[in-house]
Amino acid sequence: MTQTAFDASERRAWAGRTDAYADSFGKLCAYPVPDLLDAAGVREGVRVLDVGTGTGTAAAAASARGAQVAAVDAEPGMVARAAQAVPGADIRCAGLPRLPFPDASFDAIVGNFVLNHVGQPRAALKELRRLARPEGLIAVTIWPGSPAAGQALLGRAVQAAGVTRPAHLPSLAPEEDFTRDEEGLVALLAEAGLSDAVCTTLSWEHRTTPEEWWSGPAAGVATIGQIVTGQHPEVIARIKQHFESLAVEYTAPGGELVLPHTALLASGRA
Repeated sequence: MTQTAFDASERRAWAGRTDAYADSFGKLCAYPVPDLLDAAGVREGVRVLDVGTGTGTAAAAASARGAQVAAVDAEPGMVARAAQAVPGADIRCAGLPRLPFPDASFDAIVGNFVLNHVGQPRAALKELRRLARPEGLIAVTIWPGSPAAGQALLGRAVQAAGVTRPAHLPSLAPEEDFTRDEEGLVALLAEAGLSDAVCTTLSWEHRTTPEEWWSGPAAGVATIGQIVTGQHPEVIARIKQHFESLAVEYTAPGGELVLPHTALLASGRA
């Protein structure tokens, strides 16, 4: 399948940013992993594929449960980091919507926030269904369309600075998008041919520091980072000033930043 403009933009956004992600947003994204593995039935002896493994957090957790782990990520730096996290696992550089495994290769498949970063989410889910054995479970997480207060903080700082999304950062094509709530994600899984699809909302408080939370966008991590680092230095400074001001409402007495987050966790059967 042809790579979309959205996919190409995502590749550029993540290139060379493995360490910056691990030191910032990676800690946030680790929270749903235990629930994600439970939803996919990951346990001892299960053959599991972790798609969009990033630094290997979910793959390592699956390995700790005694599962037989394979993992993929489109960014070579992530693949190298994940290989260190899960020695001996089958970890490859590959990206959706086409992965280098035969049909029905896995008992369980997990994708932690990977659907947020693919240009063809329906084709991606159909590919995961291809790779799952009959009755195998597939579980995914995504960020919801209505972000929790903590997730919206950086975007509020960008908006307060008068910055809009640059034209060179493409959005998902309208025909590929879907409603990012529980009903919308269930419908997407069903459209891909998965049965018994269910979805729940996870809520938690991510605890970090203002310095650590700013370090992600300052290094260009994710779309928010591409927006920030694409500005002139004086505009970046203005965004940071707004961030520091807005962060006060989430700062605990000891200086810790406490950010409410939510994510959608859905699963279905191949």
